[in-house]
Amino acid sequence: MAQKAVLILNLGSPDSTEVYDVRRYLKEFLLDERVIDSSPLARNLLVRGIILPTRPQKTAAAYRKVWTDDGSPLIVTSKTVQQKVQEKVDVPIELAMRYGSPTIPEAIYRLNEQDVQDLFIMPMYPHYAMSSYETVLVRVHEEIKEQSPTMTWTVMQPFYKDDDYIHAMVENARPHITDDLEKVLFSFHGIPERHLRKADSSHAHCMSVPDCCNVSHPAQSTCYRHQCFETVRAFTKKIGLEMGQYSISFQSRLTREPWLRPYTDHVLEALPKQGVKRLAVICPAFVTDCLETLEEIEMEGRKEFLAAGGEYFTMIPCLNDHPAWISTLVNRIRDWAEN
Repeated sequence: MAQKAVLILNLGSPDSTEVYDVRRYLKEFLLDERVIDSSPLARNLLVRGIILPTRPQKTAAAYRKVWTDDGSPLIVTSKTVQQKVQEKVDVPIELAMRYGSPTIPEAIYRLNEQDVQDLFIMPMYPHYAMSSYETVLVRVHEEIKEQSPTMTWTVMQPFYKDDDYIHAMVENARPHITDDLEKVLFSFHGIPERHLRKADSSHAHCMSVPDCCNVSHPAQSTCYRHQCFETVRAFTKKIGLEMGQYSISFQSRLTREPWLRPYTDHVLEALPKQGVKRLAVICPAFVTDCLETLEEIEMEGRKEFLAAGGEYFTMIPCLNDHPAWISTLVNRIRDWAEN
């Protein structure tokens, strides 16, 4: 029987909060053609000429606000998840990041050292996007082809409305969704609107058909926005939130072109003016707390909401190493290994 193994994948983090390490990380991240998908010349001019000379200092300062004694929250928690899953399954569990360390080439090398021939790839992205789910699979495929062309592999598909993921989310969030809340805000990572059109192989549905996310179409298998809406629909149904009790927004926009709307920072400023004083924010696009949840939402988002007249703000943690999430991952690995 072929030796089996699992590769857990996430976005990544700088090695430290030093500007040099942050610049190196941002360079690798932003030069990815699936993150900034302009021409190579335009991408290089933007990243090398405009972003890298100034952005690393600001980003390093943001990382310092969330950095722990053990390092990056994303990396530390990802290693904890790896360890807890490994304790419950018999196959080796490797961990790699799309950008930064531990690297994908290092992980594939270690798998080769163990003579692994059958690999289960688990991207920690609930939703399909070319700048997250797609790019990490492309990179893994490149490395397997280079290092181990005979290795077979199976990929965990986007799990945005799967029962086990929704159950884990509800179990994790339930203690934070109390009766005195006035609104729950689902803040998803944003992407350029253009990415939706590009991911639509028909080039005739996403952002073209009125109410496109609610009109059934094959394009929805790669439509990030539709999948975000489906996550909210499944979550609110299971936990019992009514339509007026929640809103949806998109955070972390990077470039000046139109990104998915409404923007989270705008919503946080507007809600108190609409009478919402007590708010909980949940970030379902992330399964692990990171800069975008801990600094952008829990710290800066809180300031924006309270400064606009809000009175109570809580951020619901990501799944991290919640027992229900660990069970979800373990069960998926067991199902794959047995079949």
